[in-house]
Amino acid sequence: MTYDRLVCANCAAPVSQGRCPVCRANRERLQQESSPFAGLNPMALIVLLVVLVAALALVAQQTA
Repeated sequence: MTYDRLVCANCAAPVSQGRCPVCRANRERLQQESSPFAGLNPMALIVLLVVLVAALALVAQQTA
């Protein structure tokens, strides 16, 4: 979820605007938590993991 849709419980403004200290703190926290895989859903991560394991198994089989 992105913080541009969140509403602050303290000032009732969008968190993305950063009107109060609570908004600014939460906006900063959400920006720090973003990672390259944050937008992927859990099923996509599982599929990527399975593909990685299969590729490693194929490489191990070819070298043996």
